[in-house]
Amino acid sequence: MSDAQRAYAAFRDISDVPAKTLAWNVYGKGVENVGRDGRPEEVPVGSPGPDQLLVRVDAVGLCFSDVKLIRQGGEHPKLYGRDLAKDPTRLGHEAAVTVVAVGKQLTPRYRPGQRLAIQPDIYVRGRSTAYGYTIPGALIGYHLIGPEVLAADDGAYVIPVPDDLGYAEAALTEPWATVEAAYSQRRRVRPAPGGRALVIARAGDDQPYRLGDVLAQAREIVRAVDDVPGGPFDDIVMLGPRSARLVSRASDALDFRGVLNIVADDPLDGPVEIDIGRLHYHYTAYVGTTGLDVAAAYGEKRNRTELRSNGVAVIVGAAGPMGQMHIERALRLPNGPRTTIGVDPNADRLALAEERLRPTAASSGRRLVMTTGADLATLVRAESAGRGADDVIVTAPTVDAVRTADAVMAQDGMLVLFAGLPVGTRASVDLSRAFLYGAQYTGTSGSRIADQERVVRKTVDGQLAPGRAVAAVGGMEAAPEGLRALIENRYPGKIVIFPQLRGLPLTSLADLAAGDAEFAAGLGSGGTWTTTAEAVLFARHLARGVASRS
Repeated sequence: MSDAQRAYAAFRDISDVPAKTLAWNVYGKGVENVGRDGRPEEVPVGSPGPDQLLVRVDAVGLCFSDVKLIRQGGEHPKLYGRDLAKDPTRLGHEAAVTVVAVGKQLTPRYRPGQRLAIQPDIYVRGRSTAYGYTIPGALIGYHLIGPEVLAADDGAYVIPVPDDLGYAEAALTEPWATVEAAYSQRRRVRPAPGGRALVIARAGDDQPYRLGDVLAQAREIVRAVDDVPGGPFDDIVMLGPRSARLVSRASDALDFRGVLNIVADDPLDGPVEIDIGRLHYHYTAYVGTTGLDVAAAYGEKRNRTELRSNGVAVIVGAAGPMGQMHIERALRLPNGPRTTIGVDPNADRLALAEERLRPTAASSGRRLVMTTGADLATLVRAESAGRGADDVIVTAPTVDAVRTADAVMAQDGMLVLFAGLPVGTRASVDLSRAFLYGAQYTGTSGSRIADQERVVRKTVDGQLAPGRAVAAVGGMEAAPEGLRALIENRYPGKIVIFPQLRGLPLTSLADLAAGDAEFAAGLGSGGTWTTTAEAVLFARHLARGVASRS
């Protein structure tokens, strides 16, 4: 065992708990309101109550969602108008922690030394109380977590992780969980029991549509002809529509998780303008079928979510950290796409992303093509033998990215809106493909406990390597600079903060490797993060952190 590995192993000792720790609280909009006068605050390390855990924060991934909170302050949707100047919160929802002390009520379930990843998408009585937003997050050395995390709607929002998983790797199971969630069925693709339904017929259309008992469990059914009465509706069935404008109006009448079912044999008279922000945040669903059987549009068999086997997948926003995760997943997916095309306008960042991803493509025997998108339509036609992309994943939060995706998608393709565009953002899409050919328009936000548990299992089994996403790291003092780097898109990958390290400025892996031969030797293929490199980093900077606590 090397000196670095011995120092890294010693970090598992949790007996030396300081009386105080550092924290980056958020007091308002802007990076300047993170901390006090540009510095972290020193706060007491408490003792756990009966229903609490005291945890040490080992690693925190920074996320563009953190930037949204910084920009919006208390106006952020998950803060519900909170006055941060009086009631601050704390960023850090991608967190890996170690249990230090256990309250007496929790001793049957947890133990000192146990390692956990936190699932931040927490709900209490159906209301979002997300960790790192409503609940102060992990940009702190030590903190207490209790029922707000451990006894919410789905029980405990923590996932045990094995000791041999690196700290950065464990923290990044959370963003990876959001990637996994993008390919699970988060929409509702059957009529809602007890819901409010609308059936819209077309004037003069006397075809014998078979509605049957499709809406038999609805509490109310409203019927209209070429009109959209006042909503919202849980389910809307449109029989033989021709007008894209009417379909657009109907889509606006959908409730949260609402389903719009279009039953028709002829295309609409143009593209349909829909609220694509709702596709992402409200899980609105667009299903449909040809023929007369309304029920044929429903169900998971008709409405797929996984990437098409042996198909062509396009990831828009490929050079960013989340885009790279989607590409890596596609390349590693058993029976996944034969060709993955990554699109990003930034040629320099694209080249760095390709360098990191090329070894995975080679080992998986898959084709990877990276492009700035100058002639994307021609490239997709060539790679797909003219049929278009089977799947297009949009990780860039722009309307233009959605338009690009829709333009290159195959008739029976799937568009996954992963980027969080605000509710109220509108774009026109060729919705006729949904009922004529079974095309899918889906969107996801956040993840569930099961998604993150699945990522941990895949990581342990070698199917995923979350640490490969790391592009830059820093110690506790580097957190604000990490947030600025996010805003500036400075690095082609994830930024990870290690709250227990001191004197480590925000630094790219390449720059660390250039000045440290042992660290460089510990990196993986393509200069990617490994637990060996993490051990070297801890050996260099942990001792200073321990000394500063004495």
